[in-house]
Amino acid sequence: MKIIKYFFQFIIIYTLLILFKILGYKKASNLGAVIGSFFGPLFRSKNLVIDNIKKAIPNIKEDELIKLSKVMWSNYGRILSDYVFIKEFRNSKLNEYIEIEGNEILNDIKKSQKPVVFISGHFNNFELMAMEIEKSGIDLAAIFRPLNNPFLNKIMEKIRINHICKKQIPKGLPGVKKMLKFFKGGTSIALMIDQRVSQGINSNFFNRPALTTTIPAQLVKKFQCLVVPICIERIDDHHFKLVINKPINFNENETIESITLSLNSLIEKMILKNPGQWIWSHNRWK
Repeated sequence: MKIIKYFFQFIIIYTLLILFKILGYKKASNLGAVIGSFFGPLFRSKNLVIDNIKKAIPNIKEDELIKLSKVMWSNYGRILSDYVFIKEFRNSKLNEYIEIEGNEILNDIKKSQKPVVFISGHFNNFELMAMEIEKSGIDLAAIFRPLNNPFLNKIMEKIRINHICKKQIPKGLPGVKKMLKFFKGGTSIALMIDQRVSQGINSNFFNRPALTTTIPAQLVKKFQCLVVPICIERIDDHHFKLVINKPINFNENETIESITLSLNSLIEKMILKNPGQWIWSHNRWK
């Protein structure tokens, strides 16, 4: 039964992608926002989103809570429409669609030829972060979680490899081995650290224990590498701002636990700066 459900989801979304292509970027993005606002809560638990927001921002007012959830679903819809135009984003000039703050940091990393660990969360169209890093000339591999829907996953994998980041690493044990091989060979790694994982440690996230990946911390301990926090936001309906933060050089006395907690704290600050940009629909504290 699940495969039938996935197939019908694929047909609906593929039809939307064709429609988005016909409309062009701006009209497609606006339509995506409407679709996301209306249908998003039907596919994901509305209560889960509200509960997550309250956990992270306990003093939020009711009207702000409703507004925040609507902004998130609107962004979700825009992200869907964005995928049709990823090639256009990839081939665009600097600042045409994506403004980069901290471009000099990327240049320094490229010149050093030493691999670093880029960390971030699911902020707006998070796929564009790896795309811009690779465009800058940095040798990069991105860790990704395959979609549950096998039909849609085939499309997404093709988009990622062709237009986002050529070196893709699936989550899981085989992926860890591939990641280490890349890193030892001088390839930087990009990964999201804001989702619940099956193998990790309980680390505080908004003052609640949450299973968190230790991959960045393990790479730091093994290779004494730098960690570079990055974030992306939609600064208006049709443009983005990618922020490259200063690299973090953790002290050798830091533990796996302390590094992981520090990075969780950084993600918290990114979220609170613009909470409507983060995807709240993941079951982070399960």
